[in-house]
Amino acid sequence: MTAIVISQSMLFPWVGMLEQVMLSDIFVHYDDVQYSKGSFVNRVQIKTVHGIRWMTVPVRGLHLGQNIDEVKTAPMSEWRDRHIAFLEQSFDGAPYAHDALRLVRDVYSVEYPNLSAIARASLLSLVDYFDIGRTTRFIDVKSLELDGGSYERVLSVIKHFDADTYITGQGASRYLDHNVFECAGVNILYMKYLCRPYPQLHGDFTPYVSGLDLVANCGKDGVRYICPNTVGWREFINERT
Repeated sequence: MTAIVISQSMLFPWVGMLEQVMLSDIFVHYDDVQYSKGSFVNRVQIKTVHGIRWMTVPVRGLHLGQNIDEVKTAPMSEWRDRHIAFLEQSFDGAPYAHDALRLVRDVYSVEYPNLSAIARASLLSLVDYFDIGRTTRFIDVKSLELDGGSYERVLSVIKHFDADTYITGQGASRYLDHNVFECAGVNILYMKYLCRPYPQLHGDFTPYVSGLDLVANCGKDGVRYICPNTVGWREFINERT
């Protein structure tokens, strides 16, 4: 079995994305698609003493129809220190806050050509920290030079690598034609997020925050809480209906 994940890059993503990486033999960064304001590409939720807050990388010169890998960020000097100060306050008292802050400082020590590049770097920093991508190939979809749109292009990417298993997030059920994939010999598995609780600051546990939160609270031992699980597409659709 060769399992593939195809996903837009996300800024310091939540544990659910790390679970997808853990399951994948091939992880395709799908960033030559239109950027959507309000997505997780350039913002992520952080748990604070005042509740959930957003941490956002500001963009500059955005115009309608730009792809993720075309969007420019504001100069890092305008927002880097603000992000770090915000995280220092949010993670104050967490036993491994220094690890989380070091990851952010390392990622933010480089000027990136576009939004896609910084989002990818942030994901890979978490992957490397938890040592979960040792056998995963990370691919830029643009390097494949495959045309098409929607699920047809996704299927072309899968067939390019002769993968037989496509692992995807739950939102893909809105546009995938499951029968087409099945006829092409591709098994679709949807993520079934277990959202395993771990020790966390600031009140009741929530899983939907940056993976930096797992680093700050559990350190490298946090890998125990990255628990990937999937469900076949028929079972997933039945559960939804």
